[in-house]
Amino acid sequence: MQKIIFALFYIHLFGLFSAQTVDTLHINRKEAESIFLTNNLDIIAQKLEISQAEARVVQAKFWPNPKLSISEVNLWRTSGIEEQPTLIGNWGKSTQISAEIEQVIQTAGKRRKNIELQKIEVDGEKYELQEVLRELKKLLRNTITEMVYNQEQQKLYKGQISSIEKLTKSYSNQLSLGNISKSEYVRLKAQEIEFKKKLISLHQEIEEQQVELKALLMVPSKSYVVISDPLEMPEKQLSELELPKWLEIAKENRPDILTTKNKEKYAQKNLELQNALKTPDIALSLGYDRGGNIMRDFVGLGVSFDLPVFDRNKGNIQEAKLEITKTNYETRKSILKSENEIVSVFHNYTRTQQISQELDESYETTLDGLLTSHEKNFRLRNISMLEYMDFLETYIGNKMIILDTKKELNQYYENLQYVVGQDL
Repeated sequence: MQKIIFALFYIHLFGLFSAQTVDTLHINRKEAESIFLTNNLDIIAQKLEISQAEARVVQAKFWPNPKLSISEVNLWRTSGIEEQPTLIGNWGKSTQISAEIEQVIQTAGKRRKNIELQKIEVDGEKYELQEVLRELKKLLRNTITEMVYNQEQQKLYKGQISSIEKLTKSYSNQLSLGNISKSEYVRLKAQEIEFKKKLISLHQEIEEQQVELKALLMVPSKSYVVISDPLEMPEKQLSELELPKWLEIAKENRPDILTTKNKEKYAQKNLELQNALKTPDIALSLGYDRGGNIMRDFVGLGVSFDLPVFDRNKGNIQEAKLEITKTNYETRKSILKSENEIVSVFHNYTRTQQISQELDESYETTLDGLLTSHEKNFRLRNISMLEYMDFLETYIGNKMIILDTKKELNQYYENLQYVVGQDL
């Protein structure tokens, strides 16, 4: 017991010191989401990936650069050379030179198909951003719910600690006067320490949630975030009649489904590109030759292209066809998964909602009133310690049932929004 009391004293001193150095940030849920959308680095990084994909679209629009070749330049004079007219000043009488410029012309719409392919990749990055947002929003909202849940527990136990400390002090005086047995005092003190130990555990849990929340909001480490909203039941009433609508919404809005559909489009466009690649590109050239031909200054046109004798790109075409089939299966799998998730989460929500409907505000108010009554009667010695402790245990248990129900209902509601793919 001495070790526990010393630990509580140390934590109290540490709290006084921390209060002078830690900035407390009071925000509600909406403010937290606004800060999250503005500051979260994962979202910022994903937006940059969209910009990178858009840059690749710009790059795909450019034609291949023309190629300039200069050759057959002699650096010295050979015997028996036929003199030529000078090129620059007196230089060039015995110089031979050949130059050629070549431009590749892409055939079969390869350039256009590649641009379309890159645009599909931009869409894919946008869906990836939506998926990152969906995942992080769920994490943020559930973290806030857990933190508010623990804050409410803190209030509950702090209130009980305040009451029981007064009782313990009173019993300590009565013990010194010999009016009560030591066992009664020890039982009351043990309950006080148990509550304080629970409060320490809650502090530790909140610290872990602080790490998660501050990382999501990009809040400095010296700050301490307090969520000002109370833990309440979700306002929106949900009905099983809405299930078919949610299933359709998920098909149109869930980023993971949109991603697989986008992969189907990409695979189809890639097949078109692979079919186009079996058609050789054409290279047009314009050449100039000085002193290397029967003409003194020769200018000639040229054309070149690969002969598709051995490589007709059959392997890549076959792979592209198989990719279309594979992505089609992936889309069907994603849709089926979403339907099962929506039905399962909604059933969990409705089961928890049935319990919440029995826990109205009057029930909680009645509990608080009964606790006050029992504390008063216990001080007046109208009820025994056993009766008081028994009711205190019942009170704490029922308060935790109310908090647990609110937390679970909020989590199931958020999970339902997550699996549907949009806020309900």
